Amino acid sequence: MSRSHIPGGLRAVSSVALVSAILVTVAACGPKTTGSSADATAHQGGTLTVLDENPQTDFDPARLYTTGGGDVPGLVFRTLTTRAHVSGAAGTTVVPDLATDTGEPSANATVWTYHLKPGLKFEDGTPITSADIKYGVERSFAPDLSGGPSYLRDWLVGGANYQGPYQNKQGLASIATPDASTVVFHLTKSEGDFPYLATMTQFSPVPQAKDTGANYYKHPISSGPYEVTENQNNGTTMVFKRNPNWSAATDTQRKAYPDVIDYDSGLDPAVINQRLSTSSGSDAAAVTTDTNLGPSELAQIAGNKSLASRVGTGHFGETYYIAFNPKVKPFDNPKVREAISYAINRTAIVDAAGGSALATPATTFLPEQATFGYTPYDWFPAGASGNAAQAKQLLAQAGYPNGITVSLTHDASDGSYTGPAIATAVQAGLKAAGITVKLNPVQDSDYSSVVNSVSSEPGMYLASWGADWPSGGPFLAPIFDGRQIVTNGTNFNNAQLNDPAVNAEIDRINAITDHAQAAAAWGALDKKLGQDAYTVPLLHPVYERLYGTDIRNVVINDWDGRLDVSDVAVK
Repeated sequence: MSRSHIPGGLRAVSSVALVSAILVTVAACGPKTTGSSADATAHQGGTLTVLDENPQTDFDPARLYTTGGGDVPGLVFRTLTTRAHVSGAAGTTVVPDLATDTGEPSANATVWTYHLKPGLKFEDGTPITSADIKYGVERSFAPDLSGGPSYLRDWLVGGANYQGPYQNKQGLASIATPDASTVVFHLTKSEGDFPYLATMTQFSPVPQAKDTGANYYKHPISSGPYEVTENQNNGTTMVFKRNPNWSAATDTQRKAYPDVIDYDSGLDPAVINQRLSTSSGSDAAAVTTDTNLGPSELAQIAGNKSLASRVGTGHFGETYYIAFNPKVKPFDNPKVREAISYAINRTAIVDAAGGSALATPATTFLPEQATFGYTPYDWFPAGASGNAAQAKQLLAQAGYPNGITVSLTHDASDGSYTGPAIATAVQAGLKAAGITVKLNPVQDSDYSSVVNSVSSEPGMYLASWGADWPSGGPFLAPIFDGRQIVTNGTNFNNAQLNDPAVNAEIDRINAITDHAQAAAAWGALDKKLGQDAYTVPLLHPVYERLYGTDIRNVVINDWDGRLDVSDVAVK
């Protein structure tokens, strides 16, 4: 299932102290690196340092929750497919990795067949076979190895009750290996997005003879260009060195320039950015995969062309929005939801998020990327600063000619775009339309359990959604598919919408294997759903991240907006 927060994907900034004019200057300053750095000469060798806030906890392909193959796990774990390791929108394309192509679907996309490339080897020199792929997928079902996504349990025939190979030696019959280089997956339903799913680390091969169960994370067997030679404090400090049995001839996506990659995490964001800014010693050859620059740091960079040339700009498909629970009055009245939509001051909201360098205003639920099926629409045009007059008219039609008082639940944490700064900006914007907003902060540790539970879901709250891969399916289905409503657990369908027509359309689009055709259909569905104002889109985040002075060949794609550590080189 898609996740509303990508681990380490964003350090949201809630400071509103900076003047907007400064932030506009920052957004325009210097060259923004969205592809290769200015001096793109890439050299083989050297040591790359990665400085991160969040550790690589449970470094086991079954337990990780990553897709695309461009992050740290992609150094070790190759999968059937991966993303194109190039910058920008082209980097949202699925390409073959261990497989010869992105998969051969049956007519109804319920059966997917993959053939492995010849010459694939593990770090110990043994051949990688289809049995290793099958076993790698099966062990991700083991209760002791939880943490990965639930798609496989939902999509594979027999997956719902399967408990992994430690309890069931027979394995999953829905994964067939007719020969050493062929693996076939039988699904419970049509899934045109299966090639995207096959980029997840659960599709990394694991040799059964080398499986150490819950301890596998300490030294997983590499199929990628690097192997783990050191892992301290469960992924806090790691060292990766070249896998001598990796062959570039079988891997067109990972450049693997450095000889060694030192990974250091658990660091304070300010410390990471200071070290990257100064770039002294080994920090000159350092990058970060999860630490954004904040408004004050961007303001400093605005006057420094040298620093500005070392800022990489990334876009991850994520939307922050107001969620309504129509089962709570007055949000059961569409006109009230529409009035709130008209009253939103998106200029103030973007400023509260750190300015135009760190956020762009949103009027659609789908992110502004073609791969999702982005289709421009604005059913409730508020302009840049809100349409108070139209909002008041709708409130009067709803039976509230003298205005209305509502409560907005938000995260109490200052480090979140669902936190106090955005909530306060919403409150101020709605006040102009006669809507009095009482703020209801909830502690960060409790926030998800409160807003994502049918029993405790408030009437109006701040939320976010980011897809596991760049497609409309994992973006829209968890929020609007009535069959995904969870009454006794984590529920993301805030409107608790269960419309048979919407459910049927989701099924229809899921069966489409042509991504461009499916994207257009997802965009049309997003536009239709937007008319009912079940959500109020607020903003899409932008990542601004520094890298060291000796870093070359910077690749940042739109799959997750992060610098690709498998392609970067050091001077």
